Amino acid sequence: MILQKQNQPINLLLFPSAWNHLSFPSEPPSKLLKIALFVKKWPHRSHAGGLERHALTLHLALAKRGHELHVFTSSPPNSSFARYPLSNLYFHLSRPTAAGYLDQASVWKLFQTQNSTGKPFDVVHTESVGLWHARSRNLTNLAVSWHGIAYETIHTDIIQEILRNPEEPLAYALTERVTKVVEEVKFFPDYAHHVATSDHAGDVLKRIYMIPEERVHVILNGVDEEIFKPDAMKGKEFKQKFGVTESRSLVLGMAGRLVKDKGHPLMFEALKQILMENDTIREDTVVLVVGDGPWGPRYRDLGVNVLVLGPLDQAQLARFYNAIDIFVNPTLRAQGLDHTLLEAMLSGKPVMATRVASITGSVIVDKEIGYVFSPTVVSLKNALYRVWEEGRGVLEEKGKAAMQRGLRLFTATKMAAAYERLFLCISNNSNRTEDYCQYQPPLVG
Repeated sequence: MILQKQNQPINLLLFPSAWNHLSFPSEPPSKLLKIALFVKKWPHRSHAGGLERHALTLHLALAKRGHELHVFTSSPPNSSFARYPLSNLYFHLSRPTAAGYLDQASVWKLFQTQNSTGKPFDVVHTESVGLWHARSRNLTNLAVSWHGIAYETIHTDIIQEILRNPEEPLAYALTERVTKVVEEVKFFPDYAHHVATSDHAGDVLKRIYMIPEERVHVILNGVDEEIFKPDAMKGKEFKQKFGVTESRSLVLGMAGRLVKDKGHPLMFEALKQILMENDTIREDTVVLVVGDGPWGPRYRDLGVNVLVLGPLDQAQLARFYNAIDIFVNPTLRAQGLDHTLLEAMLSGKPVMATRVASITGSVIVDKEIGYVFSPTVVSLKNALYRVWEEGRGVLEEKGKAAMQRGLRLFTATKMAAAYERLFLCISNNSNRTEDYCQYQPPLVG
């Protein structure tokens, strides 16, 4: 990523790369914002998808920087709602629809009430289609974050069709997906500003969806660097807790929903074959699997080498990353930017993942950080064998490089600073004393 020569000011709305590459002030700005957030669900304990975790990490960070946050989300079924010790963080809950989405009429009424109470909102942020486009088309101070778009998912559909068992019925997802892409191309322009969470998605929004470049901004996902960081002692304690002895030469880790589209049928078959083929690997290797889903019991069937630990809270998840030698993400979902990869990198671990554009374009950009494989059993097995051949020493070096990239790009602090600057830039304020859309690069000595 190359900044303009001679330290010329940059128009951020035309900046072509991820804003994470830029350095924004660590101190909160003189102007504090009133921000509205629309998100389908708010995270509940350890059960949360990437979109919800993004909403939690980003907006807690913005609230801690002094901004007034109003979260419009659905009330959880049969459970209490999370509480936070922040006087500037407000939740406006509504009953979800039968399909589990935000009731647009209800949240819009709540929003209008808050928008006319005190000062109006400076900026509106929606996580994906939390706020439907028909409601948002007249909001010029709105930004939508996309954690997956239909065009990216076509790659997923192709993979699924290639891996389909001949006995399974032919899927019609590809035909349906093209129609979905056309629908998105039509309604995406109703949102004033678009935040792509990967470099690839940003390119697609500008090139395929034809959204003007000044309305597309790339801000890569970030995770809490105070939680996810190297801690060898906690990793050792975690291994002792689950009976993983230090004599094991390699500990692999996976985390997330144990379902088909996350690549677990692929990973299961690759591990099954390797454990049958190689006595040394079977005796010296442990696989730790975090999460729940239908593939959990099947992993247990592979023997004592594979430990399925169930879902973990963030503190335990941080210990898990410190206990492993490499993190493997076999996802078949060619969209978004998976938080687990970023959490592992900040914990100082190398990563292995499927060769999809969002991952190879933003995360595993070279072999110094980790490994990529095509979504086939043969390719995944080759990558796993390569890990065992290279051994712990090489993995530790890759882990150091992965952590350096993670600290440079994927921290919650970097992400929140970038969003804050974007929100300041697009906020409604005709009396601005500072043009937040202009960025002055650091002096080059």
